[in-house]
Amino acid sequence: MSLVPSSPAVSARMSRQTSRGTTQEMAVRRLLHARGLRYRVHVPVPGLPRRTSDIAFSGSKVVVFLDGCFWHGCPEHATQPKSNAEWWRAKLERNVTRDRETSEHLAAAGWAVLRFWEHEAPEEVASRVSDAVQRRRAVGQSRSGGHQSSRDNS
Repeated sequence: MSLVPSSPAVSARMSRQTSRGTTQEMAVRRLLHARGLRYRVHVPVPGLPRRTSDIAFSGSKVVVFLDGCFWHGCPEHATQPKSNAEWWRAKLERNVTRDRETSEHLAAAGWAVLRFWEHEAPEEVASRVSDAVQRRRAVGQSRSGGHQSSRDNS
């Protein structure tokens, strides 16, 4: 069994898959913005090279990942390619492991880590993200004696 991509054509096609600005990501971002929430996009994960979040609320320390079902191993929708199956199995397992490491790293640094699958409704995702940001801001306000930092708007 080969542990290289099936062919240059397959490799090229897969590398063109959208990883930023997906339909779901744009819908969630529009909904969050409409709720008055401001955020940063594609923020590098501190201390972990070549890893970025999809949406980050720096002041509240809330980070959001919108994971594709195929690439991140959705238990409901993930598929296993039949061609070059061993290579794909190893690649997709590395993705899942990297996701877990990233979440653990961020949580240990005090971030609230929210992960959603691409098939989840953007309205539900935005609602859960908004709730998490508001909870974190409320906790921050109570710790600072009711004064909110201007950084909480990021």
